[in-house]
Amino acid sequence: MCALRAAVVGVGYLGRFHAQKYHEHPEIELAGVVDADAERAAEVASECGTAAFTSLDQVLDKVDLLSIVVPTQFHFKVARQCLEAGCHILLEKPVTQTVDEAEQLIEMARSRNLVFQVGHLERFNPAVMALKGVLDNPQFIESHRLSAFKPRGTDVNVVLDLMIHDIDILLSMVPHELKTINSVGVPVLSEEVDIANARLQFANGCVANVTASRVSRDPMRKMRIFQQDAYISIDFQDRKIAVYRKTPGVNVIPGLPDIAFEELSFDQGDPLRDEIHAFIDAVRFGKTPVVTGEDGKRALEVAMQISHKLWHEVTI
Repeated sequence: MCALRAAVVGVGYLGRFHAQKYHEHPEIELAGVVDADAERAAEVASECGTAAFTSLDQVLDKVDLLSIVVPTQFHFKVARQCLEAGCHILLEKPVTQTVDEAEQLIEMARSRNLVFQVGHLERFNPAVMALKGVLDNPQFIESHRLSAFKPRGTDVNVVLDLMIHDIDILLSMVPHELKTINSVGVPVLSEEVDIANARLQFANGCVANVTASRVSRDPMRKMRIFQQDAYISIDFQDRKIAVYRKTPGVNVIPGLPDIAFEELSFDQGDPLRDEIHAFIDAVRFGKTPVVTGEDGKRALEVAMQISHKLWHEVTI
């Protein structure tokens, strides 16, 4: 099979890593990188042994697939141009600025039989992937995603910047209709909301309490899940899962009869590499991507509903 030709559009902080992963893949020819900053494009192109371009038009006829790592406000325009040219796309999150834009891209990809994957990177965290076979109808979920302030990413609020990772994970864990959303949040160091909390209630009764902050001193990426037979603690940052499960006849924890404890830890791994490899495999073998355009749209839809309520709270 001939090598697939790839390009990366937008080689800022994250886009540079995308380019490196394609360059390292044995079955990919990195045909070029694109950035409006000619100096930055040339720098990354030199690192990865490829060509530098400052316009998307210069590379579209040279590639089969692209990673799109531009600011959110340009997602729709760039993705539409790539799909119109017949290219498969991996589009960073949030998928677009509006749900309508996401729907248009989904339809374009479907009608052209093109792979449309959304870059919800946390789905490729080894701790998340290890939950298969452990989760069983969660009833209460609590998550915290806290980070220090960085100017990068403040073109959107903390819900679309950070919380959307946990929204996507929650929606994949609880495949039921979302019935109610309550949220609060405030701007602290930027003009957008920098810390937010949302309470989501699903049709099956599951409740999720989600907190995201980009103005915290110490980073934290944790989720706690309660279901009828178990309590599961996930540390996304350290790649660990702790499972406390009702097990008749087992008395492992003093004072807690019939509760067995198991801790799983994983190698640091490389979620971005795994995400890009999954995208390439979806293109090569005609597979459904791990995170589809529909997944990205649903996460965006919930994030937008949360954001609307935050705005209402802030502007009263």
